Amino acid sequence: MSISPPTPADRQAPAAAFNPPTSRELFTGFLVLGMTAFGGALPLAHRMVVERRRWLSEEEFVQLLGLCQFLPGGNIINLSVALGMKFRGLRGALAAIFGLIAVPSAVVVVLGIIYQHFQHDPNVRHLFAGLAAAAAGLLIQMAVKIALPLRRNLVLAVLAIVCFIAIAFVRIPLVWVMLVMTPISVVLTARFGDRFSAKDKVAK
Repeated sequence: MSISPPTPADRQAPAAAFNPPTSRELFTGFLVLGMTAFGGALPLAHRMVVERRRWLSEEEFVQLLGLCQFLPGGNIINLSVALGMKFRGLRGALAAIFGLIAVPSAVVVVLGIIYQHFQHDPNVRHLFAGLAAAAAGLLIQMAVKIALPLRRNLVLAVLAIVCFIAIAFVRIPLVWVMLVMTPISVVLTARFGDRFSAKDKVAK
């Protein structure tokens, strides 16, 4: 039984499913994200980039977030710059970062002034404790979503579990885990990643 080669339309189908944003869309997208992502920007960024606007696939988002995690600075800040650079270069990076920080910067200044006057109020302390709990829940939800694609590759899944145990239970500082595990992850993935891929097993 012969299998016909894929047509040009078939080759373009996966790419057509995703929509590269313009600089204006990057600005407005991250502007809305900055206005709504109080206490949990990364989960909402994942929802906006992958699920709603379809700028990236799930795998591309995980890879880009991994790069942002390795770089110094806040993950969401790094993500906005990296995403802007990926699609629109320097102009896109500036549009994304300014959109992200415009509203939060103004809000933080106002809240900082208010907090100075009411920081000893028990109700204010309870408010911030509740916000912290909600932010933790959002982060856990996002962690589960970005970890799901790793289950297709045994090597990546094992590496992620080792990093989690080292940081969460052994209490090794994050910087040392990254310095040790990053080169190990690159080498193991390059040499053995394809051998343990679930897709490859199904094809065979």
